[in-house]
Amino acid sequence: MIEYRYDTQLLLDKYVAEGEDPDDAADDLVDEIRDHITETFDGDSMVVAGDSSEDENGEKAVIKLHYHTNEPWLVLEYCRSLGEIYDIVVEDMDRQSRGLKG
Repeated sequence: MIEYRYDTQLLLDKYVAEGEDPDDAADDLVDEIRDHITETFDGDSMVVAGDSSEDENGEKAVIKLHYHTNEPWLVLEYCRSLGEIYDIVVEDMDRQSRGLKG
Protein backbone atom coordinates (compact mmCIF):
# COMPACT_ATOMS: atom_id res chain seq x y z
CA MET A 1 0.00 0.00 0.00
CA ILE A 2 1.25 3.46 -0.90
CA GLU A 3 1.22 5.84 2.07
CA TYR A 4 0.92 9.02 -0.01
CA ARG A 5 -1.18 8.28 -3.04
CA TYR A 6 -0.96 11.34 -5.29
CA ASP A 7 2.17 12.47 -7.12
CA THR A 8 1.54 16.21 -7.38
CA GLN A 9 3.59 18.39 -9.73
CA LEU A 10 3.27 21.96 -10.89
CA LEU A 11 5.04 25.07 -12.06
CA LEU A 12 4.42 28.41 -10.39
CA ASP A 13 5.19 31.91 -11.69
CA LYS A 14 5.42 34.87 -9.34
CA TYR A 15 6.18 38.22 -10.92
CA VAL A 16 8.47 40.52 -8.96
CA ALA A 17 8.15 44.22 -8.29
CA GLU A 18 10.34 46.58 -10.28
CA GLY A 19 13.80 46.66 -8.72
CA GLU A 20 13.32 43.33 -6.92
CA ASP A 21 15.89 40.66 -7.80
CA PRO A 22 14.03 37.68 -9.34
CA ASP A 23 16.80 35.26 -8.28
CA ASP A 24 16.43 36.33 -4.66
CA ALA A 25 12.64 36.10 -4.98
CA ALA A 26 12.95 32.55 -6.34
CA ASP A 27 15.27 31.51 -3.48
CA ASP A 28 12.94 33.03 -0.88
CA LEU A 29 9.90 31.41 -2.45
CA VAL A 30 11.55 27.97 -2.51
CA ASP A 31 12.28 28.28 1.21
CA GLU A 32 8.77 29.55 1.98
CA ILE A 33 7.06 26.76 0.03
CA ARG A 34 9.29 24.02 1.46
CA ASP A 35 8.74 25.24 5.03
CA HIS A 36 4.99 25.73 4.68
CA ILE A 37 4.34 22.38 3.00
CA THR A 38 6.52 20.52 5.51
CA GLU A 39 4.74 22.16 8.46
CA THR A 40 1.19 22.00 7.05
CA PHE A 41 0.67 18.94 4.85
CA ASP A 42 1.41 15.24 5.27
CA GLY A 43 3.48 13.79 2.47
CA ASP A 44 6.93 12.83 1.25
CA SER A 45 9.30 12.94 -1.72
CA MET A 46 9.23 16.74 -1.94
CA VAL A 47 11.37 18.57 -4.46
CA VAL A 48 11.11 22.36 -4.74
CA ALA A 49 13.38 24.16 -7.17
CA GLY A 50 13.43 27.76 -8.30
CA ASP A 51 14.94 29.98 -10.94
CA SER A 52 14.31 33.36 -12.49
CA SER A 53 12.91 34.18 -15.90
CA GLU A 54 11.45 37.02 -17.88
CA ASP A 55 8.61 37.26 -20.34
CA GLU A 56 6.42 39.98 -21.86
CA ASN A 57 4.84 40.56 -18.43
CA GLY A 58 8.13 41.16 -16.62
CA GLU A 59 10.68 39.40 -14.44
CA LYS A 60 9.52 36.49 -12.34
CA ALA A 61 10.45 33.71 -10.00
CA VAL A 62 9.65 30.28 -11.46
CA ILE A 63 9.12 27.38 -9.07
CA LYS A 64 8.88 23.65 -9.82
CA LEU A 65 7.17 21.56 -7.15
CA HIS A 66 6.99 17.78 -6.87
CA TYR A 67 5.29 16.28 -3.79
CA HIS A 68 3.54 13.05 -2.79
CA THR A 69 0.42 13.63 -0.67
CA ASN A 70 -3.09 12.37 -0.07
CA GLU A 71 -4.58 15.87 -0.42
CA PRO A 72 -3.19 17.40 -3.60
CA TRP A 73 -6.05 19.92 -3.84
CA LEU A 74 -4.78 21.59 -0.63
CA VAL A 75 -1.26 21.86 -2.04
CA LEU A 76 -2.64 23.34 -5.27
CA GLU A 77 -4.78 25.82 -3.33
CA TYR A 78 -1.78 26.95 -1.28
CA CYS A 79 0.48 27.34 -4.32
CA ARG A 80 -2.22 29.28 -6.16
CA SER A 81 -2.22 31.77 -3.29
CA LEU A 82 1.43 32.55 -4.11
CA GLY A 83 1.23 33.05 -7.86
CA GLU A 84 0.02 31.57 -11.13
CA ILE A 85 0.17 27.77 -11.28
CA TYR A 86 0.26 25.75 -14.50
CA ASP A 87 1.50 22.46 -16.00
CA ILE A 88 -0.34 20.78 -13.14
CA VAL A 89 -0.06 17.00 -12.93
CA VAL A 90 -1.74 14.86 -10.27
CA GLU A 91 -1.15 11.14 -10.76
CA ASP A 92 -2.70 8.39 -8.67
CA MET A 93 0.27 6.17 -7.82
CA ASP A 94 -1.98 3.53 -6.22
CA ARG A 95 -3.79 3.02 -9.53
CA GLN A 96 -0.47 2.97 -11.36
CA SER A 97 0.88 0.28 -9.03
CA ARG A 98 -2.15 -1.86 -9.94
CA GLY A 99 -1.42 -1.48 -13.66
CA LEU A 100 -4.20 1.06 -14.23
CA LYS A 101 -3.95 4.50 -15.81
CA GLY A 102 -2.92 6.90 -13.04
